[in-house]
Amino acid sequence: MSTKIDEWLLEILACPQSKAPLRLDEEAGELVCDESGLAYPIRDGIPVLLVDEARKIR
Repeated sequence: MSTKIDEWLLEILACPQSKAPLRLDEEAGELVCDESGLAYPIRDGIPVLLVDEARKIR
């Protein structure tokens, strides 16, 4: 699964928990916050930035 997010959007998105920048993991189709250790899903091209929907990565 390959997911694309526009660069301008990726620059302004932040983790709702830590307020840190997010990075795109295209293979997994997620936006990842290394600071909080959470991965947010992207569904139908729309980032779901809800802490309750995030997956813990550590």
